[in-house]
Amino acid sequence: MSTTIESPADAPAAPAAGRRGRWIDDWDPEDAKFWDGGGSKIAKKNLALSIFAEHLGFSIWVLWTIVVINLANVGFTLSLSEQFLLIALPNLVGAALRIPYTFAVPRFGGRAWTTISASLLMIPVTLLAFLVPSGWLLEQGHGTQIWVLALCATSAGFGGGNFSSSMANISFFYPERHKGVALGLNAAGGNLGVAIAQLLVPLVIIIGIPAAAVKLPVHEVHLANAGLIWMPFIVLAAILAWTRMDSITDAKTDKSTYTRSLRHGQTWIMSLLYIGTFGSFIGYAFVLPLVVKNTFPEFLAAHPFIATYLAGLGFVGALIGSLARPLGGWMSDRLGGARVTLAVFIGEAIFTVTAIVGVNEHSFPIFFGSFMVIFLLAGMGNGSTYRMIPSIFAALGRKEAAEKGLDEKAATLDFKRQAAAVIGIAGAIGAFGGFLIQVVFRQASLGVSAAVKAAETPVEKLAVAESMADWSIPALYVFLAAYVVFAAMTWFFYLRTSFATKIFPSLAHACV
Repeated sequence: MSTTIESPADAPAAPAAGRRGRWIDDWDPEDAKFWDGGGSKIAKKNLALSIFAEHLGFSIWVLWTIVVINLANVGFTLSLSEQFLLIALPNLVGAALRIPYTFAVPRFGGRAWTTISASLLMIPVTLLAFLVPSGWLLEQGHGTQIWVLALCATSAGFGGGNFSSSMANISFFYPERHKGVALGLNAAGGNLGVAIAQLLVPLVIIIGIPAAAVKLPVHEVHLANAGLIWMPFIVLAAILAWTRMDSITDAKTDKSTYTRSLRHGQTWIMSLLYIGTFGSFIGYAFVLPLVVKNTFPEFLAAHPFIATYLAGLGFVGALIGSLARPLGGWMSDRLGGARVTLAVFIGEAIFTVTAIVGVNEHSFPIFFGSFMVIFLLAGMGNGSTYRMIPSIFAALGRKEAAEKGLDEKAATLDFKRQAAAVIGIAGAIGAFGGFLIQVVFRQASLGVSAAVKAAETPVEKLAVAESMADWSIPALYVFLAAYVVFAAMTWFFYLRTSFATKIFPSLAHACV
């Protein structure tokens, strides 16, 4: 199928004869006539379909955050550290896949790769639906169960790779003046998949179970539904991507582009800052249901509706963070990405302190409210940091063109490709930051796991767990220190006048 655009004259040109697929050879969104003459309509269509596919990717990526806290209901007995392992694996794999997924866009085209990446989501949902709740697995020994569960959880990492390919692809469709909002909407639509999964899955797995039964600490669940519910949507996303999306010929981010982008210190600075924003968002989204369950068991026992139907309200944070991402991009377009990012890190540090207070005081409202603000700030930071990347590399392109007498349009295109590569790099490193959050929490939980395992009766085990409800505090102190470092980095590299204007003069204007 070929892309044919009949009017107006300034609209994108059709692909060369003999070219297969919906390829667009001439794409210049910075040209106002081109954009108003048809480019905007095409970009919005691809953005909408990209959001749908990426949304499903995030939903599948975090499925195991709900599955893990329900494994006991189907007969699996796991320690807290083993549960953290099962939710860490999808995060780790998703982070690792983000680099090759970004390369896949220029190799296959945005249309084809969106189709392929959406189709791959059938693997984790099929394993979850038919293998995890099977009688065969329940009959195996603990060692076999852990390995099989780990394999199934790992496959959910396919959903984590979608983000980088989607963001890199959409970055080519939009002009610089609209890129902050476009990337913010694309990312927010994907991030919303976390909240939707964490809200929907607890409901679908108890369909047909009497309300009185589901209020019990251990109750029947239809765990297969957690996989089956997504299958028709995955099929629809793949079909729509194949039949309606387009690929841009100039959307090239090859290995040499990656190599050049890696030489810039800005690539590594922004990647580290993204750990503090997206790493916080996805890391906390993965762990919050499990942390709440093992930090405030008395609160959940007193509120069975929240414990059962809303999974400890874990979805609320992901929802807030997702909706805040476009806000961060919008504010960055007006106030400057560095200023917004600095405010985000300062706020995250402050509310991490209040979260520690909530744990010490055994106050769920303080703890939960603090994390909701952290999610809000992390979402805004996701938008502000991703808005900074194309601005930084556009400034670097203009600077190199001026210093070396290069054609400004060609230099701008080259650095735009490098910015797309950096989006993939930062996305991978940021997602790995989420994995680190889970590792820190898992290490903090080892003492609880050992003490509970040593207890002899279920009553003693529950008493031990409740007596060690402050187990997460060392982890929270680690995150507090990290936010202080990230805030200092943002100020030093992008807001400290003597540094930003003398060392990176073209970047100072771009970022602030």
